[in-house]
Amino acid sequence: MPESALARLALMAVPFIVWFAWRAWARHTGREMGATPWPWLFAAGAALAGLSLIAAAVLHPDNRRETYVPAQAAPDGSVHEGYFAPHPASPKTPPR
Repeated sequence: MPESALARLALMAVPFIVWFAWRAWARHTGREMGATPWPWLFAAGAALAGLSLIAAAVLHPDNRRETYVPAQAAPDGSVHEGYFAPHPASPKTPPR
């Protein structure tokens, strides 16, 4: 979860980074700059973060027909990670 939140924050920062880099280049070449378009930068960052959320939902693998097996601690102290296991076939369940 923290990694995805950091990725969304990084996507929110992209328009600001691009704008300020372009502004620095424009000032270096002698071009006069207007005011910083704060609402447009926030809107572009929100759009990028929103698109990443949509992409994550669309591209995430489907596990609705699987059962989650939680992590288990072994007697030697190691931890076996949780995983998804397929449901056992039921005579009432139609095949996919």
